[in-house]
Amino acid sequence: MLPLLYLHGLSSGDFVPALEQFLGSTAGLSSAAVMRLTKQWQADHAAFQDRDLSASDYVYVWADGVYPKVRLGQAHSCVLVLMGVRVDGTKELIAIAEGLRESAESWADLLRDCRRRGMTDPELVVGDGAMGLWKALAEVFPAARHQRCWVHKARNVSNALPKSAQPGATKAMQEIYNAEDRTHAEKAIEQFARTYEAKWPKAVKKITDDAEELLAFYDFPAQHWVHLRTTNPIESTFSTVKLHTKVTRGAGSPAAALAMVFKLVESAQERWRAITAPHLVALVRNGARFENGHLVERPENTSAA
Repeated sequence: MLPLLYLHGLSSGDFVPALEQFLGSTAGLSSAAVMRLTKQWQADHAAFQDRDLSASDYVYVWADGVYPKVRLGQAHSCVLVLMGVRVDGTKELIAIAEGLRESAESWADLLRDCRRRGMTDPELVVGDGAMGLWKALAEVFPAARHQRCWVHKARNVSNALPKSAQPGATKAMQEIYNAEDRTHAEKAIEQFARTYEAKWPKAVKKITDDAEELLAFYDFPAQHWVHLRTTNPIESTFSTVKLHTKVTRGAGSPAAALAMVFKLVESAQERWRAITAPHLVALVRNGARFENGHLVERPENTSAA
């Protein structure tokens, strides 16, 4: 009961009156009991961040820096999140730590720690282009391909356009990332440039400068494209975390706040579904080659049957 109340929006100062109203008495609950609970969550988070990753094989990774409504240790800091897809297609939280979203060093610290604990290079990492992630990724996991998140990209492009041009540009961007193959996507980018470059060259450059990273998903199974174009698995999870933490009056120390966010994500993880066509993830990891979403070459150690 107590963890559920805390995870669903009650800060420690709210516990006793809330339970008294709910149960008719405080049932022996004290602020000390609440403090013991938060310490346990901090211990759980610390153990999670120190666990061995050598037995886990993350083929795809989503990365983002999110801002839940909790008090963290530094001004402008956020929660850095890594979520992965294992070889069997299931999603799993890899790491969650405080850091600066635009800081390459913050991301490098997190990635180096994952490497130290046995994590190997993923095949593809999906994230927002504005983050310090990419420089860090090139250093720590250099074999990983990069995919820019289309939700973040579309938002950034729209912000560089007047409101009158935004609906048309949004539709034009959908023509790019929903194209049936890379060739059609590249033609859609060319059309986008022809339409908007004369008046809004900065908006167009946001697409053309990142074209390769925006279209990387075409080299992976078509069934996985819907999962690989955006960081939605993280965004959708944290929309719930933000909702719950927003109504608290604070979770105490920064470590306690981060532990509360971790426990919320840990709870949400139980409801995460495997990605579509999970059997194809192992093929990707074993070196199978895909063009425009279709398998064109199996790895040598995989039966053609």
